[in-house]
Amino acid sequence: MTNDSVFDWACGALESATSLDRLEARGTLRLALKASGLEARDVTAEQLHAVILRVLPPELEARGVADAGTVCETMARDLNHQGFQAAGGDSPENIFARLGGG
Repeated sequence: MTNDSVFDWACGALESATSLDRLEARGTLRLALKASGLEARDVTAEQLHAVILRVLPPELEARGVADAGTVCETMARDLNHQGFQAAGGDSPENIFARLGGG
């Protein structure tokens, strides 16, 4: 699965679990990623997991989402069961190995 799939999955999960519409869910998640120094197109499942648990709850609370902590815990748990591949091909070690010729 691609990193975009991770973001898209999270947006769908957020939309399903809250009263946020599609654009609100996507925007809220993008703001949480931005606050973490990440972008939707580059985020890995591991990074997204941390953002969901640490950064997303206050974003949801600010938007009036009830039980934001529970929503985020459920999303993080469900994310672990989605089987998204680790971004091993894009690790810093692999990138530097390619740049250095091996």
